[in-house]
Amino acid sequence: MDTRSLDRLGDEIAELSAHLDAATARLLDLIREFDARGGWNTGFRSCAAWLSWRVGLAPGAAREHVRVAHALGTLPRLAQALARGELSYAKVRALTRVATPETEERLLAVGRAGTAEHVERIVRGWRRVDRQAEARESARQHASRALHVYPDADGTVILRGRLTPDVGALLMQALAAARETLYQQDRAKEPEGDPPTMVQQQADALALLAETALHHGIDPGAPGERYQVVVHVDADVLADADQPGQSVLEDGARVPAGTSQRLACDASRVVMRHAPDGQVVEVGARTRTIPPALRRALHHRDRGCRFPGCGVRFGQGHHIRHWAQGGPTTLSNLAVLCRRHHRAVHEEGYQLDRQPNGELRFRRPDGQLLPEVPPPREVRGDPVKILRAQHDAEGLVLNARTTTPGWLGERLNVGWAIDVLHPLAR
Repeated sequence: MDTRSLDRLGDEIAELSAHLDAATARLLDLIREFDARGGWNTGFRSCAAWLSWRVGLAPGAAREHVRVAHALGTLPRLAQALARGELSYAKVRALTRVATPETEERLLAVGRAGTAEHVERIVRGWRRVDRQAEARESARQHASRALHVYPDADGTVILRGRLTPDVGALLMQALAAARETLYQQDRAKEPEGDPPTMVQQQADALALLAETALHHGIDPGAPGERYQVVVHVDADVLADADQPGQSVLEDGARVPAGTSQRLACDASRVVMRHAPDGQVVEVGARTRTIPPALRRALHHRDRGCRFPGCGVRFGQGHHIRHWAQGGPTTLSNLAVLCRRHHRAVHEEGYQLDRQPNGELRFRRPDGQLLPEVPPPREVRGDPVKILRAQHDAEGLVLNARTTTPGWLGERLNVGWAIDVLHPLAR
């Protein structure tokens, strides 16, 4: 056995791995910038979905790349160690699950001293302490929840309370929606004088929430009726968004014709005939736009959203040529789209058609084709030589010892390590 040649082979593997880790650092920088600038927002629901489609990463790996990229944006020491090839991507990926700017330096020492297995074991122990502390804090918050409501001497009612974070977020969203209804949508109708302050708007919004709850009842029927959205739209508008006519919700709020077309793609349909004076003269029976048997066949065929790079399992039936424009409700004229991409096709300018061979073709609003699988980029030349030349030009010196940990073979005591390293460990 030629041990020298094997040693050289091992050194080449180690050195090339260091080059790949340094290149990965640059890749993560690019991903972070691309995500921050919304470069993936061309019909894709996230940067990870775009990476899965464009680069060929598995969905889980794509999500991890985005997560690590953002984490390194606040962890400069770990980012620099990866860029210099001193830590492997596997170690950095594990450390970014628990590292904060306050604990980054001590965890960097863990990465330099231990193997990837050591790092994983310490991170698992670290997260266990974090989860215990988090559980204690969550239990404390839940136990301290309270709402005090009592009348004051002048007849006004005073509220004081404390809510858990999730319930508090729910209340804040509801108050924001109520404020929008009261003050943002009807600014032209506001009385003259000083507008209400924010705290006054909050009080009015809470009153609207209470009135709405009492008006509709706390439990208004079955879930199917509770979450039903009714849209009234003229047949001419449904067939052509440029035609005049109504497209309104049950409460009279207008919605774009494109929204009505999207909702009508896969919904229950009731046809009403009106007299010239607006009176209803005939009401048809409620029917499903897509019959149940056809829906089952559609979902069995498409297995989820057909938009390139999506694949969300649950979606809506989309008429490629809308039924209001004469399109048939047949399997060949239907495709499953998730809610996000159904909206993209109807209201954001994306285009979808089916080719003679049965394949679907998607286009962006600018007309650019979105292929199901993008063509790979051609790499001209030896990629290893290109990578080494680039790092040499940057003054980055990498060798077979760059990523070697400081471990000397001693047994890892995870409990002792966590006690020493974790700020919350006892």
